[in-house]
Amino acid sequence: MFESFSNSEILSGMITPAVLVSACASLIFSTANRLGRIFDRVNLLKSEVELLLEGKRSFHEQRMVYMRHQLSVQKKRAVLIQRSMAFLYLATSLFIISSLALAFTLAFAKELNWIPTVVALSGGICLFFASALLFYESRYNLTFINRQIEFTEFLERGIQEKLK
Repeated sequence: MFESFSNSEILSGMITPAVLVSACASLIFSTANRLGRIFDRVNLLKSEVELLLEGKRSFHEQRMVYMRHQLSVQKKRAVLIQRSMAFLYLATSLFIISSLALAFTLAFAKELNWIPTVVALSGGICLFFASALLFYESRYNLTFINRQIEFTEFLERGIQEKLK
């Protein structure tokens, strides 16, 4: 029954999921950092809105439109990041389960060796979905940056016109 433990088949089969777990961990770390940057940006936008409400900024209406748009973009980004992190955690769990399932099926039930493959493929699908969501989120980040540049240019023109 335990003769397959001496076989390198178990360890070699468990390495691929372990590498994928490491890849997921890297993505989870970078995604958590992205979520932190969103939080920081929302706090900055909140501070700007407070200054606007106190009347301490010029171009009140234009700034409020800009802030509403930017807060909307950040909200969408946060949702996408949260969903991608859920898929990354699920993928990590599935890769760990597939690694353990491989060891158990090779040791105790070789006829069920399809189970770890299906579990690992499910993890790969989750990893793909997480990557797709992160790609989509990066487009929203580009929207945020472009809008910020456009608004800065608008403010420059407005200040130059006031100085004339």
